[in-house]
Amino acid sequence: MALLNIIILAILSLVLGSAKIPQVEGRAFFVFGDSLVDNGNNNYLTTTARADGPPYGIDFPTHRPTGRFSNGYNIPDLIGQYYGLELVLPYLSPELSGNKLLGGANFASAGVGILNDTGIQFVNIIRIYTQIDYFLEYQKRLSDQIGAENAKKLVKESLVLITLGGNDFVNNYYLIPYSPRSRQFTLPNYCTFLISEYRKILQRLHEVGGARRVIVTGTGPLGCVPAELATRGKDGECSLELQLAASTFNPKLTEMLIGLNKELGSDIFVAANTNQAHMDFISNPGGFGFETSKIACCGQGPYNGIGLCTAFSNLCSNREKYVFWDAFHPTERANKLIVQQLVNGSTFYMNPMNLSTIKILDSWA
Repeated sequence: MALLNIIILAILSLVLGSAKIPQVEGRAFFVFGDSLVDNGNNNYLTTTARADGPPYGIDFPTHRPTGRFSNGYNIPDLIGQYYGLELVLPYLSPELSGNKLLGGANFASAGVGILNDTGIQFVNIIRIYTQIDYFLEYQKRLSDQIGAENAKKLVKESLVLITLGGNDFVNNYYLIPYSPRSRQFTLPNYCTFLISEYRKILQRLHEVGGARRVIVTGTGPLGCVPAELATRGKDGECSLELQLAASTFNPKLTEMLIGLNKELGSDIFVAANTNQAHMDFISNPGGFGFETSKIACCGQGPYNGIGLCTAFSNLCSNREKYVFWDAFHPTERANKLIVQQLVNGSTFYMNPMNLSTIKILDSWA
């Protein structure tokens, strides 16, 4: 019996000794995009596209504004929590130095889009190609900290999130009647143009970083946000033209990402159907414990959808019951539901794989 136990232990030691132990925690996380994922870069810029005053951040652990366009955590924060990561710092934050560089950085800037002429009314924002330039600058700083080879490995094994597209409609094509872009393109042709430009951005991002996984979110339900209900919707219904824009753009985005992956021979880019994840509870708020998916928690005017969220705005007492925090952005609780689909959703929500699958695959790579 003793001899049998020794043999079993020997076999187990051989098997376990040859196995790789998953190492997921500690991977770097990089974020690019607009206000849905900005966590404070615009605080350091002279722009009106900022969220550094109360009541923003009212439900954040510090109960203070952070630059996130939310009452609390945003989508990158919640993805980071799933991976057991510390909150990623804005790239412009003076705190991002030394060992804090190892966790990654957030380059996102509220107001930006795929196109450089998107969000021109905000003046001083970090355009997407500038965000990528900052990413290159970050890599140089990281190399100085840990050496070129270690820096290259850290970036290659990182997770990237990019969110663009919504502003190219709301703050460009539909910004004013007869906008320059709407006179230049029909809606279908504009979406095709956006996708071709987005492809260039993603190719450039891959060239300079080579990250193993890049999560690319589609636009949200553009016509259903309180701002559009207040200005374009009829009788509280979503704006049909903006919903058409989202339903035209998002499938083209998924198709483009599939094509990019085929070219690269690897499932690097993952299409996140955040539009449907959001629409699930917009169309059935009660089924998810919300009281309303039309009225913003913070704002003024019809549906609290007019103007900015400020200390003088109407403010709901229970943010858990609201889908929208302000005229455009989800509450923390809505963000949590979206991230749940990113983590566990079917290929309808995450194509070709969700975050839980990515976590398993990458831990054994």
